[in-house]
Amino acid sequence: MTISRRKLIEPQITPFYHVINRCVRRAYLCGEDPHNGKNYQHRRGWIVNKIKQLATVFCIDVCAYAVMSNHYHLVLKIDIEQQQKLTPEAVISRWLQLFNGHPIAVDFLKEGQIGADKQQALSNLVTEWQQRLGSISWFMRCLNEEIARKANKEDQCKGVFWEGRFKSQALLDEKALLSCMMYVDLNPIRAGATQSLEQSDFTSIQQRIREYQQPKTSTKQSPSNNVHIQLLPFVGAEHQAKTAVINFAFADYLELIDWTGRCIRNDKKGFIAPSQPKILQQLGIAADAWLDHSEQFMERYANVSGKWSRMCAFIQHAGGQWCKGKSASHQLHPN
Repeated sequence: MTISRRKLIEPQITPFYHVINRCVRRAYLCGEDPHNGKNYQHRRGWIVNKIKQLATVFCIDVCAYAVMSNHYHLVLKIDIEQQQKLTPEAVISRWLQLFNGHPIAVDFLKEGQIGADKQQALSNLVTEWQQRLGSISWFMRCLNEEIARKANKEDQCKGVFWEGRFKSQALLDEKALLSCMMYVDLNPIRAGATQSLEQSDFTSIQQRIREYQQPKTSTKQSPSNNVHIQLLPFVGAEHQAKTAVINFAFADYLELIDWTGRCIRNDKKGFIAPSQPKILQQLGIAADAWLDHSEQFMERYANVSGKWSRMCAFIQHAGGQWCKGKSASHQLHPN
């Protein structure tokens, strides 16, 4: 039985989610389309620009992203604390950056007050919009609808551009978050699109590396870096503004992703070095198990990833019948 999207996203259980969306049939989001010879490379900029805007409007942080030829990945974190602290003025101001506002809300923002007869209507609007500003579904709706409209206009056609609603995976613990971020950041290398992290255009790892190497200087960069998304920082990052961070040092993450990328290359046999990266030691993950998960994250997990007991509890809470992960399945409600 399919579980509804509403039940698969539970911020009170975990704020971290992996989302993915694919183009319908053979449509190419960006890059060279071998079927018609057209190049859609510029559409990657559409995605990055829109994600950047949405990350400043919604109470949702971007942990990782990768824009591929006909699909894209995002690892998102719902910032519940920020969402709850928004004032009515902040809620309305943010919402009006994306949509035409209700006249009552627009008047309130301009005048600073409204009549008593309109107070309840305003309160209802603010409550609804505040809830949406912490919703991954609304974040993805704003992203996908704009890209679809622009792509269809450019292609001079109508109809469906995305194959369906986005798919999501709940990330229940640090191991799941780390595995998923690694899976997303290594997408271009695993697909054979590039052989180095620095050349992985339109990915969070390329952006983080360039910001890490040259945080204060501006250099000539590829088009993929004209717009930088405000990414959720790693612990100890310079100019760290947020109190909530990814609980690893970026230098350690970089060491791990470099090691992982070298081991999963298809053109040579992978090997496990005698000294494994610090993060694996910190989390107590075996090196061979880590490589297996990093390469086959999507295949091994369905709607949720994490410790087996927490995965089963999450699916049961959502009303599902089966918990699947790590190539295993378990019926939660046997007949």
